[in-house]
Amino acid sequence: MAISLADTELDDEDFAEAHEINVTPFIDVILVLLIIFMVAAPLSTVDLPIDLPSSTATPQKKPDKPTYVSIKPDLALALGETPVKRVDLVRSLDAMEDASKDRFVFLRADRSVPYGSVMQVMNDLRAAGYLKVALMGLEVREAK
Repeated sequence: MAISLADTELDDEDFAEAHEINVTPFIDVILVLLIIFMVAAPLSTVDLPIDLPSSTATPQKKPDKPTYVSIKPDLALALGETPVKRVDLVRSLDAMEDASKDRFVFLRADRSVPYGSVMQVMNDLRAAGYLKVALMGLEVREAK
């Protein structure tokens, strides 16, 4: 039993290139990136264990990229989450990518840090030209 190939018609549309875009891999990549950013976003905040005193002042709007200087209970300093020595604090602030002396510097100090140590750091910042120093505290709602 023989079959003749001349009798059958070959349809050119069966072998034509498909010009549609397969978006499934693109959506998979976007979802993976979304998960990565959702996991990484909370890690980008400052997370030093400092027992801040409470404040009843109305909270102010913070800038997009705040600069935090923290004084730990052992009087060690940190710029963001990076430990720095007191003599290197101004140099480290000047070396940051947005090295503007006009930006706010948020000073966080543990509750057990003596007031004189907080004032020494504030004086060091003011002497270096950082005049916009804001003190951080826990926000407490007053009972009415």
